Amino acid sequence: MSDNTDILVHTEAGVTTLTINRVDKKNSFTAVMYGAMADALAAAEQDPAVRVLIIQGHEAIFSAGNDIGDFLNSPPAGQDAPVFRFLRGIASFPKPLIAAVCGPAVGVGTTLLFHCDLVYAGDNAAFSMPFVNLGLCPEAASSLLVPQMMGYHRAAEALLLGEPFMAEAALEVGLVNRVVAPAEATTLALATARKLAAKPLSSLVETKRLMKKGSAQQVERQMMEEAESFGRMLREPAAKEAFGAFMERRKPDFSKI
Repeated sequence: MSDNTDILVHTEAGVTTLTINRVDKKNSFTAVMYGAMADALAAAEQDPAVRVLIIQGHEAIFSAGNDIGDFLNSPPAGQDAPVFRFLRGIASFPKPLIAAVCGPAVGVGTTLLFHCDLVYAGDNAAFSMPFVNLGLCPEAASSLLVPQMMGYHRAAEALLLGEPFMAEAALEVGLVNRVVAPAEATTLALATARKLAAKPLSSLVETKRLMKKGSAQQVERQMMEEAESFGRMLREPAAKEAFGAFMERRKPDFSKI
């Protein structure tokens, strides 16, 4: 885990739980946190005693996405950057992966869910992918996976407008399995994880592999292309204006870009 406990890792009875624990900063991700999560995923994959992994946040906030200050000070530098290690790790994780999501899930807080096998949402969950609003493009293969799951027009609404959609809408398009009271989401995720942990691991892993086999290479290619575009666009005027406006707490002006 990270030195300042921003990512808590707990393993018990075959279930590893990763808790995003930076509530005072709206659970926004730093490079150190991405590295901690990537390491935890790798360790859980290699540990034969771990059968299921859960990712959860707080009842009031799942994640506000990237910590903008940290992101600007330590932008991703190539495919080995912590954020890309995490995204590759979650996309290729072979064991059952469950998420419990309450409150806002912004940017990567939403796109990581497309790689989970089961997602339980609090009725206060709000999902958004505002990459365009920051002068950037989608990541985590979401430019592929969102249209596949939601259909093109709903994906265009989510990715081009970047506006939030709520838990019931996420349930309707299949992003989440169930919507419950926020206090029940983590309990439901853990109960489901325990059910899965009681099943044969080899059967779980092989079933998941077969379900994802048809799209695995496509997801990997899309993720790499997105990363290249993301890195390039991060250096361009639109992103500089968007991030500058965010730091200065003003509305961005893209009229001359």
